Amino acid sequence: MKRVLVVDDDRLVADTLTLIFEKSGFTAKAAYSADQGLECSREFEPNLLLCDVTMPGRDGLSLVSDVTRELPACQILVLTGFYSNLKNVREQARKLSRPVGILTKPCQPSELLREAAALLATA
Repeated sequence: MKRVLVVDDDRLVADTLTLIFEKSGFTAKAAYSADQGLECSREFEPNLLLCDVTMPGRDGLSLVSDVTRELPACQILVLTGFYSNLKNVREQARKLSRPVGILTKPCQPSELLREAAALLATA
């Protein structure tokens, strides 16, 4: 069973996304900060990291950088709720060592699951 780690500082969003993945047959965990997400990723070793970009303290892209270095097989999908930030997120994502998926919040569960499945199929 594929493992998904959801990292979002909004607990309701993180818990809801975790539930969506669990109901779709994944093993899923939630973390509520980039630091907690990194710690959890080391223990949980997810196949997919789904994380918010804008969080207090360390942002999601710094977490993505750490996870891609420490868990090279983990696929990455980032979420941003700030459309004005989308261009910057895409530019920063291009600088990472490998491609990442980018979705805007809110997104339909079907879109999220489709994107996740596409990323996991390339793993």
